[in-house]
Amino acid sequence: MTTVPKLRALDCPQCGGPITPRTFGHALNVVCPSCGSVLDATDPRLQVLQAHATKAQKLVPLIPLGTRGTWRGQPYEAVGFQQRTITVEGVRYSWREYLLFNPYRGFRYLTEYDGHWNDVVPLRGVPAREGRSPAVDGQTFRQFQTARATTTFVLGEFPWQVRTGDEVQATDYVAPPRILSSEIAGDEETWSVGDYVDGRDVWKAFKLTGRPPGAKGVYANQPSRWGARVGPMWATFALLSLLVLGECAVRQALARRETAFQGQYTFRARPGDDSAFVTDVFELRGRPSSVQVTTESDRISNDWLYLDYALIDEASGRAWEFGREVSYYSGRDEDGAWTEGKRRDQVSVPAVPSGRYYLRVKPEGEANRPPVSYDIRVRRDVPSLLLPALALLALAIPPVLVTVLHLSFEQKRWMESDNPPITVAIAGALTEDD
Repeated sequence: MTTVPKLRALDCPQCGGPITPRTFGHALNVVCPSCGSVLDATDPRLQVLQAHATKAQKLVPLIPLGTRGTWRGQPYEAVGFQQRTITVEGVRYSWREYLLFNPYRGFRYLTEYDGHWNDVVPLRGVPAREGRSPAVDGQTFRQFQTARATTTFVLGEFPWQVRTGDEVQATDYVAPPRILSSEIAGDEETWSVGDYVDGRDVWKAFKLTGRPPGAKGVYANQPSRWGARVGPMWATFALLSLLVLGECAVRQALARRETAFQGQYTFRARPGDDSAFVTDVFELRGRPSSVQVTTESDRISNDWLYLDYALIDEASGRAWEFGREVSYYSGRDEDGAWTEGKRRDQVSVPAVPSGRYYLRVKPEGEANRPPVSYDIRVRRDVPSLLLPALALLALAIPPVLVTVLHLSFEQKRWMESDNPPITVAIAGALTEDD
């Protein structure tokens, strides 16, 4: 016959309120839910260790004490609750800790700050060291924050001596989604490790009503939703880029670069003179491919020449219209010699079918100036680097965007740290200066 342990109700010696121990002798302290007095759970008479410890501040736990649920596949009961507070640059920050108990697996904690939750278990001993950083299970943690933490509210049972006003030096180390914490009180040092969890999982596990409080800001070990995507997206970009560059290399190697037309002309600007003309007919052979039109004027100096082009199919009259400019300026100033513009211009017209074509050309320039000589050359099947460059740019947009979002998330995380990486510290200083 199996004996089921029964909870034994006791009375608070301070206020007479009922107290029901839940941890079967594992507790060292128990807090009266009526008056907040801290009592010695090891004393059959429940000696008062701290009277009315929480009378001035009454907090209602989000997980009511006595609530049972299944957490990490095991049954647990919420038996203790405390609030702890740190002060940073004159601002108080408080978080809540819920003590969970399983008679066969012992204690673990759920911590909550601004809607961010962590599942925390005590460590036995001191973590190993990787250089100056602690490590657990081969994972190295980075120091995040050190502060004096004060217990400002307690309720329920605890397996250690706890009172309001207790202080420890708390240091957090992070390796998202994990957090490693040390607490030093006098000569005693304790360590714990936690994993970031979704508040909705807590609500589901303990069958709580309503919804968990929404998470605010970025927490110390909150995982970046973008972080896991950065590496795979850049790997995909690298693979697709190799395909684009490979196709481009093959295209460059196989391109004919055949000259279909070449002519030299002179532009003389006269008022009221229509200088438009058409070239001789030339043939573009082969499958539809790019046509490169080159305009060059070696003698142009401190001047410009604009040409309004139209590549016209002799048979159908279909036209590809475009305008180009060659210009070149030079001089000398207090900074030395300078130049601007270029005497040679190239443009590619994509996917032009085979056939017989001619160019209609209308040059424009400054009136009453010396004649300007220029060359026009038309080449068939000259692959453009513009399209591969645009393809690479388009492929880079998703990984760049995800990387920027991830870095922004990490900056928000480390701006809350008292030991930020140097890049985040510089960014924060610039923000404050602005």
